[in-house]
Amino acid sequence: MRDQAGQVSVELVALVPLVVALAAMLWQAALAGQAVWLAGSAARAAARAQAVDGDAPAAARGVLPDGLERGMRIRADDDGSVEVRLAVRSIFGGGRLATISSSARFEPQG
Repeated sequence: MRDQAGQVSVELVALVPLVVALAAMLWQAALAGQAVWLAGSAARAAARAQAVDGDAPAAARGVLPDGLERGMRIRADDDGSVEVRLAVRSIFGGGRLATISSSARFEPQG
């Protein structure tokens, strides 16, 4: 009976790194999903602003939190289309993991 009592501790110690790795992967996936969602929102806001001769980059920045705003790139065309690119940051070290691109288009209103 005494040998089995230590077995639970060994199994727990062996599982902790796996649980931590799984939690980190889920958190990174959540951050990537947020970037995809916000890139679309920023592209739509910028396209709406450009359609009424507004400031498209300012409209896109207004949608984004500070962490994503710094890595934003925006390209606006005369036909009303806007492309927003956001960097997805890694949860470890803060490096760039990927780049998300989203575009939207509204007919110019003026």
